Amino acid sequence: MNQKPKKKNCRNEGDDGDDTEEMSLNCLTLYGRGGCKVSADMSEVFGDPCIRRRSSTIKEVKRRATICGTDEGTIDCFSYGMKEKFWKRNNRKLLGCEEKQQNSCMNVHLPDDILEMCLVRLPFGSLMNARLVCRKWKNLTTTPRFMQMRVEGLFRSPWLFLFGVVKNGYCSGEIHALDVSLKQWHKIDGQILKGRFLFSVASIRDDVYIVGGCSSLTTFGKVDRNSFKTHKGVLVFSPSTASWSRAASMKYARSSPILGISEISPDCSIVRDQQDRSDRHLNRSRVGGVSDVYEDPHRLSLRRQSRHAFDENDIPPFPNIKPRQKNEKSCPKYGRKYVLIAVGGLGSWDEPLDSGEIYDSVLNKWIEIQRLPLNFGVACSGVVCNGTFYVYSESDKLAGYDIERGYWVRIQTTPCPPRVHDYYPKLISCKSRLFMLSVSWCEGDGRIGRRNKAVRKLWELDLMYLTWNEVSIHPDAPMDWNAAFVTDENLIFGVEMFKIFGQVLDFVTMCDVTDTGATWSHISRNHIARELDTSSCMTKSMAALHL
Repeated sequence: MNQKPKKKNCRNEGDDGDDTEEMSLNCLTLYGRGGCKVSADMSEVFGDPCIRRRSSTIKEVKRRATICGTDEGTIDCFSYGMKEKFWKRNNRKLLGCEEKQQNSCMNVHLPDDILEMCLVRLPFGSLMNARLVCRKWKNLTTTPRFMQMRVEGLFRSPWLFLFGVVKNGYCSGEIHALDVSLKQWHKIDGQILKGRFLFSVASIRDDVYIVGGCSSLTTFGKVDRNSFKTHKGVLVFSPSTASWSRAASMKYARSSPILGISEISPDCSIVRDQQDRSDRHLNRSRVGGVSDVYEDPHRLSLRRQSRHAFDENDIPPFPNIKPRQKNEKSCPKYGRKYVLIAVGGLGSWDEPLDSGEIYDSVLNKWIEIQRLPLNFGVACSGVVCNGTFYVYSESDKLAGYDIERGYWVRIQTTPCPPRVHDYYPKLISCKSRLFMLSVSWCEGDGRIGRRNKAVRKLWELDLMYLTWNEVSIHPDAPMDWNAAFVTDENLIFGVEMFKIFGQVLDFVTMCDVTDTGATWSHISRNHIARELDTSSCMTKSMAALHL
């Protein structure tokens, strides 16, 4: 009697072992060649194959339970991925509750006004990255209200934008931007400027205006002065929105024009007043019997431009860019109004120009202004200071244009700062003060055999007594004859590029102007010019923005 139950129990246990063995065979087909690895520790201790199968099965169940977190008394014969899928299908409600709890903890929904206050304090580089997070953040940070908050909150920092670089003999159109606060360079794709060189740039608030320039007629994109076309188109680049637009074209085509930016009152209509003056002057000339061509010799070059088959006003050179529309009724941006003045430069036949034009950013219109004074010479630099557009010529003459009254005035200064004639002076305005950077020879200390050296000095013009006073000396030797200098509030930035020992080098300096003096410092060295051509020294131009 006692043996029969034992046999029966053994038979039952054997049946279970057979089932377990059958399960293991099925697992072998699902897991591949490795099959289900069962431990034989219990069989070695007790010497019973039934115990071996039972213990191995229990261990397998526990292992699967710890991995998938599922039922405790079942045997898993499926792969890990299949088991997880079945478990998720049977517990969708539980998973949904857990996901909601995680989302509520991780994604805190801030009110728009609080989120706006957080985003407005970001640096400009971080703000550009924040716009890539979602569409809501992008729309929130591109509204006029948001930009006005950044202006009023003093959360912005100066940025430098370098245009007109040349690579492998071609105008690449790349724009190099320097974050002055972090001293980091960024590269911006400006394919729209590819092939254009010798243009001038000026900044109005958050926009950069690219005025005039040249492009090759034979080899597109290459710097070629033998066969080129001079442009009169104007492009507007907005770094804050990374967008381009096309402003109204100038009256005459110009390369390397002298630009000036002036802020005027919203009620002042400079363009309308200039047009009335030009109309009265034109009527007087016609009554006196003077020919239009002899009155304005520059119109002769306009007739020469008939060699080009199209006009930039009729066929836009950049069809993918939307032109700016005339909007007289709307208020100017940020409640202010600006005008852009362009004088001098080179015409379509590479002839020096003495004519000038003024552009109203609200009306989107150019109008001619009075020509430069007679025998003034070729204009080489200019800047607006206290409502007057000062222009310096290669013959060391200074003239000022009264923007509101619309006429030129010769300015006699004493003494004229000495300079090396190969280096043209640069006029800059900082804190309502007029400065000039010029290169002159510095005498030695009297030692025998010591040669004189050239230095770049910063001069200030006393607007009351019209005398030039030396302020400071630039720390670097003047290696670049076409160095670019711009100002932003009380800071003067300079970029010099030159070739030495077969390599193009660049230096970016900054001068902090105070009431007591000026202090120079270096903010960048040899970061962008390594891959540029020597032609970049001649074609570069720079603008400063507060972003």
